[in-house]
Amino acid sequence: MTDYRRLTGAFITALSLVLTTSYASAQQPDRGDEPGLIADDGYQLEPEWQKQVVYFRTTETPGTIIISTAERHLYLVQPGGRAIRYGIGVGRDGFQWQGLVNITNKKEWPDWTPPPEMIQRQPYLPRFMAGGPGNPLGARAMYLGTTVYRIHGTNRPDTIGTKVSSGCFRLVNNDVADLYDRVPVGTKVVIRQKPEL
Repeated sequence: MTDYRRLTGAFITALSLVLTTSYASAQQPDRGDEPGLIADDGYQLEPEWQKQVVYFRTTETPGTIIISTAERHLYLVQPGGRAIRYGIGVGRDGFQWQGLVNITNKKEWPDWTPPPEMIQRQPYLPRFMAGGPGNPLGARAMYLGTTVYRIHGTNRPDTIGTKVSSGCFRLVNNDVADLYDRVPVGTKVVIRQKPEL
């Protein structure tokens, strides 16, 4: 009978540990957005995600932005069959999208007001956050059409090349500032989920 009690006690302890761990895991914040975290300016991107000029075949005119969600790259089309390629972070599975939009607004060190749907998924997020180094939108934001999505910087450079956002496209702050200076409001943006054949 004593062995049975010990086994039952051990089982109950193990079960409560599993349940506590599961609950704690469920309560962990989404690592994609960390309001208040200051970006590590010394963070070195892998070569794949570093800004570079590449050969790029397209029928789109120079100045067009083409986002390849599958590749996790953003291309700014240049003359002569080239493009400036930036590494980006994209939407997690279920939050990726495609379409044709224009940049409708641009802001330096933008304020952040997470939409209600995002608050519902991530209740720990602030309802408003002023622009600055700890803001998840980073140094610049370019607003896409009438959507809630943006091309923006980040305070999490380690998320470049990953699928972590709620649908926005993030670049390291130096890259988003570079892109921001190169494109005006009205720039055409083509978002593709699948690579071109």
